Parts: sequence; C-alpha cells; structure tokens
Amino acid sequence: MTEGENSNNCRVVAISQLIVKRQVECAGAAFLRYYKIKCHGEDALEDTSNSKEKAEEVTFDDDVEYLRSLDPKDWKNQDHYAVLGMKTLRNKATDDDIKRAYRQKVLKHHPDKRKALGEEIRSDDDYFTCITKAYEILGTPVKRRSYDSIDPLVDDNVPTPAEIKKEGFFKAFAKIFEINARWSEKKNVPLLGDENSPREQVERFYAFWYEFESWREFSYLDEEEKERGADREERRWIEKQNKAARAKLKKEEMARIRSLVDLAYANDPRIQRFKQEDKDKKLAAKQARMNAVQAKKAEEERLIKEAQLAKQKAEEAERARIEAARAEREQQKKNLRKERKALRDICKTNNYYAQGEDETVSHMAAVEKICEMMKVVELQDFMKDLEANGRESFVKTMKETEEKLEAERKALFENKKAEEQKAKKDSALRTPIEWTVEMTQMLIKAVNLFPAGTNQRWDVVANFLNQHCTFTDEKRFNAKEVLNKAKDLQSSDFSKSSLKKAANEEAFDQFEKEKKKMANHVDDNSISKSDSAVKLVNGTAKPKMNGDVAKPEKDTKEDRPWTKTEQELLEQAMKTFPSSTSERWDKIADCIPNRTKKDCMKRYKELVELVKAKKQAANLSK
Repeated sequence: MTEGENSNNCRVVAISQLIVKRQVECAGAAFLRYYKIKCHGEDALEDTSNSKEKAEEVTFDDDVEYLRSLDPKDWKNQDHYAVLGMKTLRNKATDDDIKRAYRQKVLKHHPDKRKALGEEIRSDDDYFTCITKAYEILGTPVKRRSYDSIDPLVDDNVPTPAEIKKEGFFKAFAKIFEINARWSEKKNVPLLGDENSPREQVERFYAFWYEFESWREFSYLDEEEKERGADREERRWIEKQNKAARAKLKKEEMARIRSLVDLAYANDPRIQRFKQEDKDKKLAAKQARMNAVQAKKAEEERLIKEAQLAKQKAEEAERARIEAARAEREQQKKNLRKERKALRDICKTNNYYAQGEDETVSHMAAVEKICEMMKVVELQDFMKDLEANGRESFVKTMKETEEKLEAERKALFENKKAEEQKAKKDSALRTPIEWTVEMTQMLIKAVNLFPAGTNQRWDVVANFLNQHCTFTDEKRFNAKEVLNKAKDLQSSDFSKSSLKKAANEEAFDQFEKEKKKMANHVDDNSISKSDSAVKLVNGTAKPKMNGDVAKPEKDTKEDRPWTKTEQELLEQAMKTFPSSTSERWDKIADCIPNRTKKDCMKRYKELVELVKAKKQAANLSK
C-alpha cells in the first residue's frame, strides 16, 4: 500500500468518526410545494402562482426628480409611499410590496451604485437617507399605522350641502365613508347602499357608524421625541405632552366622524322615507283609534237611545198600568159607594129592621159598620140575603160584624202590650252607660250641631256620639238615653253639674302650675346670689332684697291663656244667655270658674277681632 492510499484511508476514518446522526426538517421550494399539495390540494399552487403573478404585475414608480428634491432633515413631512414608488398603492400595499420596492430603490439609488456611474454624492444631504427612513417607517407595522393615520392624501373633509346637491347623496357620501372605513377596528364595514336598500341594512349601517371604533392615532405628529429627553423626568414630561396632544386630536377626529354621520343621516332620502312611513303608520293607527273611539261612542249613543226608548216605553207602560189600576180602583170605589147606598136605602126603607126606637139607633150604627167592613161582592150577597130573609139575616150579619171588630181590637191590644213588655225587658237587661265629662261635652256639641227641627234629631245625636266617643265595651247610645241625659242637663243646676266641676278642677290645676312656674321665674331672675339669704319666719321664707319686687300673680291671672274647657264653657254660656239677657256678662262669668267679667268680655273682643281678620284675609285673597 502506497503512502497516498494510507493517507486517504486515514482521512476516511477521521470523517467517519466525525459523522453524527441528527434529525432535520425538510426545507426548500420542493418541500413547500409538496406540503401545499398534501394539505390544501393543487388549488393552493394556483393561488400561489396567482399571487406571484400579481406581485410581478405590480410596478413601482421611480421619480428621480422627486427623490432629489427631498431634504433628509425634513423626512417627517415627506410622502414615504411616494419615496418608495407606491404613491397609488399606499395603504393597500402589502409588506412584500414594501420590501420589493425598497430593494429596487436600493439597487438603483444606493450611493455606491451611483458613484460607480460617476455621480458625485454628498454624504450629509443625500436623498438615499429618505429612502431608508421611508422603509424604516413603512416596514415597521406600528410606525406604518402611525403614518397611515395622518396620510396627507386622505381627504378628511365633510361634504358641503352644495356638493351633496350637485353630486347626489349616494355619490357624495359613498366615497367619504369608504375612505373613513379604513380606520375601523372592526372588519366587514357595512356599505352605504343605494336607494333600494332595505330598512334593516340602512339601520345596521347607521348603528355601526354611530358606534364607530377608530384605530386612528396621531403619534406621528408628536412635536418632540421621547428619546431625546435628557433624563427620566424630562422624558415623562414629553410623553405627557404628547399624550395630551394625541387625545385632543383623537377627540376632534371622533367629532368629525360624528358630524359626518349626522350629516348623512339628515340628508339620507331613505331615512326621510322611513320617517314618513313611520309617520303615516302612526297617523293611520291614530286614525284607526279615533275611528274606533267614534264607533264606540256611536254605539254607546245608540245603546243610550235604545235604553231611553225602552225606559220611555216602560214608563209609558207603567203609567198605563197605574192609570188602569187607578181607574179600576175608582170603579171599585164607585161600585162600593153604589152598593153601600143601595144597602142604606134598603135598610132605611125597612126601618133598619128594628122593632123599637132603641134598636133603630143601634141598627143604624151597625149599617155603617157593615158598609165599612164588607166589600162589593159581600155587600151584593148580603143584600140578596136581606131580600130573602129580612130581619133575621140583618141581625145575624150585625152580630158577626161586631164579633169580627172585637177580635181585631183584642189582637191589636195584645200586640201593643207584647211590644211594651219586650221594650221593658230590653231596657232592664241593658246596663246604663256611665256618662264621662268627655261624653257630656260631646253631647253638648252634638245638640248645638243638630238643633231642634232636625229630622229624627235624637237618633242623629246618638249616632254622632257613637262615632266620636270611645267605649271600653260594645255598648252604644240610643236615642232615648241621649234624650234623657239632655233633659237631665237642662233641668239640673249647671254650677253643680259634673262638667263644670271637671272644668273647675282643670282650671285650678292649670292655675297652680302657672303660679309655681311664675314663682320659680321670680326666684331665678329677680334675686341675686349675693342677696339670696332666706330667713324662716313662722315656717315661711322671705327673700332679703334692696327694693320691692312686684307680685306676678295678678299679671299671671290676667295673661293666663284660655284652656279648651274654659273656651267651651264660654261658648255654651254665651248661647245660654243671649245679648237680650240683663246682666249678661255677670251670669256668663259665674258659669266659668276663675274668670272675671272683664276676662270674659276681653276674650269675646279677641274672638271678634280674629273673625274680622279672617274675613278681611279671605276678601283680599279673592
């Protein structure tokens, strides 16, 4: 074996020792083609070929004069899509389009390429910087969205009424909504439609735009960059200012969208047609309701007329019946008078079937009784019997009439006696009600409220007391008890009655309380602490003071307010003693304890002034 062969063998051994088994994934165009066919079928290859054809069809402009007119320092105001040659594509350009456009620009406008062609290049203001800046912004999704939000070629104007009138509603607004649809966060933005769009589609369109959610943001217009801040505080301040400016622009943008939608809604002929339809529908429903009400009213009037006619007929029938009954009664009375006259004539002709003068008078009275007791038919039968039997029939009938009258008298007497016994029994079983002061006062009030001449006066007074008095049991007043109590109060001496006694006790208690209160007031205010030494003389305390202290009892008595009981006593006494009574106020003062004639007259004048003031106030209010 030669030396060369040995060296080759050594190399093979070394390589075999370095070989390691590893799992690798397939890659490459062939594998991708195989994978697409396996998963999606041959249609995927057609879609890929179509996309490649579309990509090859896209051409990018190359405006060298525009590129050379750019100022690298003013890159923020340049049209980045125009720089990359995609002025017409703009936001419709894909990421692949941006990459291919940038590659074409690099291959043609790179400084090295241009130097090779003999072009002089200044590194400080070369326009290639604008190309790289355009790719940096459009190639980054976040920065591209920021630039697309302020795309200078986007028309943010709202159409004027003149434009709407000139172009027509659908032509003027369709392109505006299509332009603004690019900012929507939600996909599948509804279209404006046309004149024949159904109502559901139109309502869905405006509902979407009235709740429009825009992703448009204005960070590209920030006046200062956050990274240029010297420290963290400055960067925070810059960010705060930028956020405030963005929020303001965002608010203006949403207001613009809302004004656009409002303008479209106001000028949309379909909305106007829908409103007119709704109005017509409401009017039709209103008219239907009015027709129903009128029909119901007419039906009610018809029923009322029918009821009136029926009532009129019923009244006429009732009047006819009453008239017939009255005529029948008159005829019966006439027949009865005729038969009675005939009976009297027969009896008179036969000398009342008497055998002496004594029987004549009694028989004449019996004839009248028989006339009152018998009816027409009975009288006719009786006269026939008289013609046949004479005195015998008359005497028999007279006796029967007397017996019948006596039986009726006995029955009436027994019924009345039974009712009296029952009333006595009920009154014996009923325990009398104890009259309190409150009940007595209420009785006086009821008697004044319901004066003499009131229909069933004492029943009314009893009902009034039962309603306004409180009872411990289920006992109630009746008219007889109320009347007896009223007579008792009228006949008894008022000064000895329980009402005046209770009034005296109440007035005395009130007087004692006010006297004690006034004494405490004098002790607190008129006597100083330094002169409050009290000496006990005969069990009474006398204050030591420099001057005289006026007695408050007199003022207290004069200024003491009238209680409710005193007021009621005054009113009752004024009714009992009218103005024509001599020494009227002396008698009134005697009825009210602890009140003088002067107090009563003063109180009367106060009441008169109060009534006059109320009348004047009522007249002024009118």
